[in-house]
Amino acid sequence: MDNVLTGVSPLFFLALQINPTSGMFMNIYELQEHMQEAIMEPLDHKNLDQDVEFFADVVSTTENLAVYIWNNLQKRLPDGCLYKVKVYESDKNFIVYKGD
Repeated sequence: MDNVLTGVSPLFFLALQINPTSGMFMNIYELQEHMQEAIMEPLDHKNLDQDVEFFADVVSTTENLAVYIWNNLQKRLPDGCLYKVKVYESDKNFIVYKGD
């Protein structure tokens, strides 16, 4: 079965480092733009195996989806800000990726 992010999609969670001086990570609208570009545009309503270049040579598992999200966000966010990506398959099954 092809992995298509439509209908029921994996849920993801991001953990971000807070700037101790400002007390926030970044402007929420800027973060939303980064998430739109890094996650939603390339993945939403896409067949991972056919429509996303990353998965042409990589099996489209939840683990690899977490790696894909991490890599795409790392390119857009300030260094050291992304702490972890957590992707849920269900309320009991999830993967945590911290970039290693």
